[in-house]
Amino acid sequence: MMGDGAASEPVRFGILSTAHINRLVIPGAHASDKVELVAVASREQTRAEEYARTWEIELAYGSYDALLEDPDVEAVYISLPNTMHCDWSIKAVEAGKHVLCEKPMSRHPAEVEGAFDAAERAGRLLSEAFMYRHNPQTKRLAELVSEGAIGELRLVRSAFSYSLYDAENIRLRTDVEGGSLMDVGCYCVSGSRLLGGEPESVFGQAYVGARGTDWVFAGAMRFPGDVFAQFDCGTCLPERDELEVVGTEGSLFLDDPWHCKEPMIELRRDSKVELIELDPVDSYRLELENLCDAIRGEAPLLLGREDAVGQARTIEGLHRSAETGEDVTLR
Repeated sequence: MMGDGAASEPVRFGILSTAHINRLVIPGAHASDKVELVAVASREQTRAEEYARTWEIELAYGSYDALLEDPDVEAVYISLPNTMHCDWSIKAVEAGKHVLCEKPMSRHPAEVEGAFDAAERAGRLLSEAFMYRHNPQTKRLAELVSEGAIGELRLVRSAFSYSLYDAENIRLRTDVEGGSLMDVGCYCVSGSRLLGGEPESVFGQAYVGARGTDWVFAGAMRFPGDVFAQFDCGTCLPERDELEVVGTEGSLFLDDPWHCKEPMIELRRDSKVELIELDPVDSYRLELENLCDAIRGEAPLLLGREDAVGQARTIEGLHRSAETGEDVTLR
């Protein structure tokens, strides 16, 4: 599987779908000497050809299966709707491709387990695309917490919201499991889990909009060692994105924790604020390059089975709690 090509050889990537998120991923792919973006697939040949011309991609396929049949494509980025993530991840690894699957892979842990089982059987790599996890800002945040910069960790507080009122937008449709928790709240869940580990119990509350998806979701999580997390997310709120990590001796605040466009961490301790500035880096490029390095055997995969399954288990628990009105135990 790994090490099956020269270290300097770029990995030949294809993209399944012409989704809007691709606009953020493609520039990083073109800019990297570790990635060679060679193909894109749509459900219509003309759409694929138009998209390939626009984004300067060599090959255009009129079906997802046709791209997977190309023996020269080594890896695929899957940006299909949420409900198609695991099925097409399985089809891709069974076709011999490594996979970077857009988040969230699924709200169903069994589906995620099945996708990773298939990847292991095929000897292929599979990773969930939480791009912020690859950014140096996130790495430095985790280091500061583990180094005891704020004492003992006690609380993680986060938010991610924006305004979207187009009822036909895929992110507001129940048939593809849209909603604010799946779309942006999953970042808050991921960031809380990065620092707290796997939650022991969760509690969620949702405001369900006219089309049936959660337009606002507020959640709480309890982690081992009496660490707590609180978050809110929404598709009918102003643009907000922040993360605060509170310890017994201070706190860390990130004003741009998910996009990481202006990376900076505020260390608040002893009535002082220390600004920790980092250089901006393309997180989407970094997630592609991590998979490429792992394929070539040059670095470990940052996000694999354990993280993806833990993420799905937590999201499932939060949804279940919001539906039942009860605290959900995960362990």
